[in-house]
Formats: sequence, C-alpha cells, structure tokens
Amino acid sequence: MTPATTRQVVLVARPEDVPRPEHFEIRQARVPDLAEGQLLVRNDYLSVDPAMRGWVSPVANYAEPVAIGQVLRSFAVGEVLASRHPDHQPGDVVMGMFGWTEHAVVDATTVWRTLTETDLPRSLSLGVLGLNGLTAWAGVHRVLRPRPGSTVVVSTAAGAVGSVVGQLAADLGARTVGIAGGPTKATRCVQEFGYDVGLDYRAPDFPDQLAEATPEGVDHYFDNTSGPVTDAVMARLAPHSSVLVCGTAAITSWDPWPTGPRTERIILTRRARIEGFLAFDHLDALPEAVTDLADKIRTGQLAHREHVLHGLDQAPGAIAMLYDGSNDGKLVIQLR
Repeated sequence: MTPATTRQVVLVARPEDVPRPEHFEIRQARVPDLAEGQLLVRNDYLSVDPAMRGWVSPVANYAEPVAIGQVLRSFAVGEVLASRHPDHQPGDVVMGMFGWTEHAVVDATTVWRTLTETDLPRSLSLGVLGLNGLTAWAGVHRVLRPRPGSTVVVSTAAGAVGSVVGQLAADLGARTVGIAGGPTKATRCVQEFGYDVGLDYRAPDFPDQLAEATPEGVDHYFDNTSGPVTDAVMARLAPHSSVLVCGTAAITSWDPWPTGPRTERIILTRRARIEGFLAFDHLDALPEAVTDLADKIRTGQLAHREHVLHGLDQAPGAIAMLYDGSNDGKLVIQLR
C-alpha cells in the first residue's frame, strides 16, 4: 500500500565544519505519484558516511552540495513497493542513493544494485557490501596493489573502510599497521581485524611507535584522515611508495586553509606517488567486490562491525558521531 505521507530529514542550515542536529529538521512530506521510470522504496536502513559532511559543505566538492530544504543525500536499502520501471518489481530489495527518508520515490538510475545475498543482513549492503567495501576493495586491488612482504599502513583502521583494507592487504601477504583513536580501537585492530600492529595516534609517543612499527618504512599508506597522523606517516615513506588519499577526517574547516608540514621534499626523494581516491570512479568493480567480500563473510575470513541506531529521530546527530569517535562500527539507522 502506498503511503500518503512520509518523514524526511532535510538540511535547514549549512554547517561550517561537522554537521550537527541543529543543521537538520525532520519534516512530514507528501509521497508523490510515480512517473515513468521511477520506484517507490520503503527504506529499511539508512547509511551514515563521512562523505555526507562534504555533501552539505559550502566548499567546492566532487558533488553538488545538498540544497537548503532538501532531503539529505545518503545511501539506503529497502523494499520496492511500486515500480514503473521494467527492471524492478515490487518485493525487490534495492540499495542506492535514496536519501534520509522513510519512503523514497526515486529514478531507477539511483539504484546501485538489487540485493541477491538473501542469506546476509540487508544492512551490510550499506557497509562492507556497499560503498565502504567497494572503497576498500578497489583501493587495495586497483590502486595500492601491495606486494607480499610490503608494509601497509592504514589510518582509522578500526573503521568501516579501514578494517576491510587491513584484512584485504593481509590476504595479499602484506604486513599491516593499523592506526586508530584510543587504546581500545588500536587493540581491536589486532585482535579483531588481524592487523600485525595496532597504534593509538593519541599516545604521546605515537611517532616513535610508528617508527618502531615500520623499521623499513611505509610502502603503502591508505589515508582516511589527513592531519597530524598523515604528517607522521609521510615522514616514514619508503622509496617508490604509494599514498591513497581517501578521507580528510582531521580537517574540520577549510577556512582558513589547512596547513601542515611540507611534504614535497619527501615525495621527491622517496619517488613516492600520491593519488586521490573516490569509490564512485570504480563502480564497475562493485559486482566483483560484493561477490568476493560476501564469500569472505560467509567463510569467516572477513570480520566487520555495525553500530545500529534505531529510528529516524536518531539521524540528525548521527554524522557527528563519526567525527567524535563514538560510533563502534559501520553506522546505520534502522527504520523498521
């Protein structure tokens, strides 16, 4: 049955740094009639991703900013209730860019995939079997391509992306060093996600610990943070090393322009390569990545964590959790 109205989270003020509850409002909205090529999706889970901070920022980004008064852009997974597109039928479970809303009328082009792994929780399609998993899989297999015995360092290594990066790199025979915030997450890197070493970047002697953990330097760095953590890693780069820049969580504002150590001399003398990385450039790899990662989950080869919030009312404060470190795994919002 098609509902007449639905609840949505809309952007009401543009944040200067991390989005917080006051920047959003939950509103009741009419569910529009379906046009040709559209679907009505009842969302089960909404994703909370670091990229959402950039999507609401006034600073130029790789995507147009969400407009004031617009439903917040996000990935979601849910069931098709009605369809006017031949490739999608009522009852299909789909994942895509549906927004922070309980019901979404969307163009079929916003669907990333129809779920087939019915033996696994739907929520995983927003994390390890979604954007996070694709980011890790393509970053490791297509960009960094670690060799057996090489040293791979990952920042936010206990997070939804970093935890998968470490496990995939280890599968290729690399030695892995995970960097996380706090001793609990640093320990989790080793005990749960299989890193050879877990480091707490908040430790006073973090640079010394990093040097001890990388005696021959860093061959590959998967960077999710920028900032002081990256400054320390850059000083440890090995000759012909590679750096993948996936996130800049440590930068809370672009005004004034962030500054730090100048790395040009290190890049030159180490003959290192730095590459910015967006998973959206590797969407063609999604089917292969999902198949590989799902098989690893089924056989117990891939550990993952979820942190589930319950109800749309939890959404406005959710993004801030990613930046204060209070989430304990891939953050999703369960609607039903």
